[in-house]
Amino acid sequence: MPASGFGAVDFAVLVAYLAGTTALGVWLGRNQKDAQKYFVADRSLPWWAVMFSIVASETSALTFISIPGLAYTGNLGFLQVAAGYIIGRIVVARVLLPRYFDGKLVTAYTLLETRFGPETRRFASIVFMVTRAMADSVRVFATAIPIALIIGPVVPREYLMPAAILVLGALTIFYTWRGGMRAVVWTELLQAAIYVTGGICAVVILGHAVDGGWSRILSSAGAAGKLKAVSFYTGFDQPHTIFAGLLGGAFLAMASHGTDQLIVQRLLSARSLKDAQRAIIGSGIAVFVQFSLFLTVGLGLWSLYAGRDFGTPDAIFPTFILEHMPHGLLGLIVAAIVAATMSTHSGAINSLAAATTMDIWVPLTKRGANDPATFRAGRMFALAWGVVLTGGALLYPESRTPVVVVALSIASFTYGALLGAFLLGIYNARAKQFDAILAMSVGIIVMAVVVFSPSIKIAWPWYVLIGTTITLLAGSLSALRKST
Repeated sequence: MPASGFGAVDFAVLVAYLAGTTALGVWLGRNQKDAQKYFVADRSLPWWAVMFSIVASETSALTFISIPGLAYTGNLGFLQVAAGYIIGRIVVARVLLPRYFDGKLVTAYTLLETRFGPETRRFASIVFMVTRAMADSVRVFATAIPIALIIGPVVPREYLMPAAILVLGALTIFYTWRGGMRAVVWTELLQAAIYVTGGICAVVILGHAVDGGWSRILSSAGAAGKLKAVSFYTGFDQPHTIFAGLLGGAFLAMASHGTDQLIVQRLLSARSLKDAQRAIIGSGIAVFVQFSLFLTVGLGLWSLYAGRDFGTPDAIFPTFILEHMPHGLLGLIVAAIVAATMSTHSGAINSLAAATTMDIWVPLTKRGANDPATFRAGRMFALAWGVVLTGGALLYPESRTPVVVVALSIASFTYGALLGAFLLGIYNARAKQFDAILAMSVGIIVMAVVVFSPSIKIAWPWYVLIGTTITLLAGSLSALRKST
């Protein structure tokens, strides 16, 4: 029987999940003694654990909540971007990962110091921190939307959303602060399993809720053009085209998985370069399958609700959960949404703390990575960043734009400058520290105009490619000017 509201059984399931995850994270964090273990798990994690950790971290609540809405309001075109993600990961595995493992690094931006100098490392790390803090505050906010809809009849929305953000933020901060990267990765495996299970359950229930089941859903979706997965449109104003997907998606993945500390830190926790390469390429395939699952859920929702307008696309799937999930399973689905957010939140906290500690604090204090003071500083920065991310989520306003698009747009805004700096260092031997910092600055300023100017209509998948090209061009011209 469908749930008529969030009941006692659902509440028990949710509380059990929150308590279990927090306890697991604390237990995994025992015997933490130095920054090496805290930030990269002493480079001891198996490739499959790293792979699923990457999948859990990058998809998070945005996949669970927003991706069904993309299919509901559009079609399967987002899969073109997901295909580009696989291409970008292969490039990272071949080009950047060998350089990271040669240096036995803890943060991605140490590589920039080796090539250019310490100021470049600090500049890139600060750019990462600002971008990651903004994007993950949006992700944390996303969790409050379905929880407010599901439990809202009991608690007024204006109080529930802040309360949900604060509770989830506090629990995630606690086990991440205690457990470090080892706790992040292993709890993410549990969290990924739960929200994928939630998606599969939604597919099964939708098949029973719609007369005629999935054959009827797919036939009606096909007649409406919603099964279209490839578009050969050549303009730059549409996000889901074969060109924006394969090119833009590839460059986005190269930046997010090759220069973003959130993902690179997981790869550096693998036992070897080969294991890290397996993890990153495998994660691309897993993400493609996962996007397919949640887009399929969106097709079922479109058929069930006959295209009804929900105001914001992010409210469609949560509404279905409230109206059609039986008690017990409803609690599990809410736990899945919570799991998705906690996975990203914990990873962001740890990666931001690592960048702050290793890229800013260690060079300023001249402490070593194995110094007990460095370990203590890392934990304090984890606590501070957890508070910042939670506070940012409380300040984020609701919007009709899908949260997944907002978060990806924020990330894409500076990714081009970061990726451009790495490629400049690899492929331009004349470029120096001044050239790299100038190039990143120009890239960020130009992308600010591209993103925020109302007269420029460019879809978000192109942002990283454009930013990377501008950064490489600015850095190369600067290096050429000095050598002539």
